[in-house]
Amino acid sequence: MNSYNAYSDLIESRLKDYKDNIAYIDDEGKYTYHELDERISNFANNIINEGFEIEDKIILCLLDTIDFPVAFLGCIKAGVIPIPVNTLLTEENYKFILNNSRAKGLIYSNELHPKLLNLISSSVFIKKTYISGGEDKINSFNKLLIDCKDCLSKELHNKDDECFWLYSSGSTGNPKGTVHVHKSLVVTNELYAKNILNIKPNDIVFSAAKLFFAYGLGNALTFPLCAGATTVLSKERPTPDLVFSIFEKYEPSLFFGVPTLYSAMLNSEKIPSQIPSRLCISAGEALPIDIGMQWEKKFNIKILDGIGSTEMLHIFLSNSEKSLKYGTTGKPVPGYEVILLDENSHPVKQGEIGELRVKGPSSALKYWRNVEKTKKTFIGEYTVSGDKYYLDEDGFYVYAGRADDMLKVSGQYVSPFEVESALISHNDVIEAAVVGRKDDAGLVKPHACVVLVKGSVNNEEKKSELKDYVKNKIAPFKYPRWIEFVDELPKTATGKIQRFKLRENF
Repeated sequence: MNSYNAYSDLIESRLKDYKDNIAYIDDEGKYTYHELDERISNFANNIINEGFEIEDKIILCLLDTIDFPVAFLGCIKAGVIPIPVNTLLTEENYKFILNNSRAKGLIYSNELHPKLLNLISSSVFIKKTYISGGEDKINSFNKLLIDCKDCLSKELHNKDDECFWLYSSGSTGNPKGTVHVHKSLVVTNELYAKNILNIKPNDIVFSAAKLFFAYGLGNALTFPLCAGATTVLSKERPTPDLVFSIFEKYEPSLFFGVPTLYSAMLNSEKIPSQIPSRLCISAGEALPIDIGMQWEKKFNIKILDGIGSTEMLHIFLSNSEKSLKYGTTGKPVPGYEVILLDENSHPVKQGEIGELRVKGPSSALKYWRNVEKTKKTFIGEYTVSGDKYYLDEDGFYVYAGRADDMLKVSGQYVSPFEVESALISHNDVIEAAVVGRKDDAGLVKPHACVVLVKGSVNNEEKKSELKDYVKNKIAPFKYPRWIEFVDELPKTATGKIQRFKLRENF
């Protein structure tokens, strides 16, 4: 079996062409590809000297600094399995992941020390911890970066070996450890980045989605590294103000965001008259048609909406510069196949809503220690996405909602996303979320939670106005029977609306 290591493909094989290019810019400085490789190699050798062995696991709970790609790729080079985790989880989620993964090591940012301290001391499996930043010299991450002679053999790995894990969102239960193999990282670059983004060495990349997300990992690590491009990292939460400041300071040519952030930026009082990006990308949740059109009208820059997942590692269905239709998620990325199935697993007709399943070479191997969920998600060559879609008359896939968010009103399926998009197109609405609520007869009807533009009147007349507005935009039976004005909507760290939290009120 041919040997293969993802680190070699991402870094080592590209040093000849890109060693003097700037690979990363973070809050502390700039780092060339040569400097990045030195850090990675020292890290890899030092963790072996620290006692970690092939296929041991190390959890990375790191903010977006140079230490993240160093630790992630250093683990991979050494044959140790890195497990990046969300830095915004609850203590309960962290406790579950520490025990579920049985990781022997933990590397975390100093800012997260208060949240993790008690968990570390009570962990059965964690043997060693390292802190990025701060003043702890004994457990400092920096001791893993000291010069260390290369003593590793990269011949121990092949493309189908376990390479890294990502824990999916635990919003409706415990997080699931999604196991990916060595070949998957570069596969996403070959299929999505090369076909859709056309990244060049002179590109500067900024991703609002953090590196611990599958989306952010491709945006800010795999794709720019494969191209010899430069990536800007920031520890801070990606608010409109932060993004605008990064636009001004670094002039990124590629920007990766999420729909809620694009909406907030368009509604910001500090929105600039122009931005430096040549292309913008959106994922995490479907991009409403009005946001895409407003953005392009304002800046003359396209937003390419797509859908990916932790299980598929990155985007597999996407718009492109040559084939773009706002209000849709585009078409399959070359190398991926998708099908839409009804409740009996039969293909649906064009225009009918079905469950989306996807087949492609970046699919995860399994869920760690979760056989039943693995069987329900990875069916033959296909991965069940949990999303509902339909194929429109132009061959574009249109998002209808998560399978568990769909409503059946008057015997017909109603997509919450369709109703939300209609509401968002109103000049007074910033955001909306639609869930099912039973009326007095016990029948399910749409209930809308709406965030209004600052200064808008939120009275009964406004509710009636919005209901009538929706009736004129989409099929009348889909209009929200109830409208509730809220200050904000519950969201995940990626910006996805947590409709299940809204449903809990009914």
